[in-house]
Amino acid sequence: MGSGKRRRFELVEIGRVKNDYLEEIPDDYKENLSKIEVYERYEDALLGIEKNSHISVLCWFDRSAKDIQRVHPMADESNPLTGVFATRAPVRPNPISYTVCELVNREGNTLQVKGLDALNETPVIDIKSYKRYEIEELEFPDWVPE
Repeated sequence: MGSGKRRRFELVEIGRVKNDYLEEIPDDYKENLSKIEVYERYEDALLGIEKNSHISVLCWFDRSAKDIQRVHPMADESNPLTGVFATRAPVRPNPISYTVCELVNREGNTLQVKGLDALNETPVIDIKSYKRYEIEELEFPDWVPE
């Protein structure tokens, strides 16, 4: 059983997001292109990544509030008040985002991706190849769009 003791972990920033999203993510972000500039010291870690059609991108939402535990999903007050762990809200104790993106192109240490929901200059903390997991039946709250 956990003691509730808070521990600290060190994360290493491996790159930065480059796009036009300065203050909020547009509704059509899934159709838009962004770049991930991976720092040169991690360029060797990109070897073979272009063989993937999709990648998982983990970012640190450094401009997100960290002390909010309940939200109205999708910032819509007609949705029920819900704990952040049951949502994709960017406000969380550890503001780590996880997005599956289409990998459009790689040029050296720069990845062009489609569908990244992160603001310009957001720190990238990891990139992984994406593996689709087949789940027969999924259940979601009523407020989740089809």
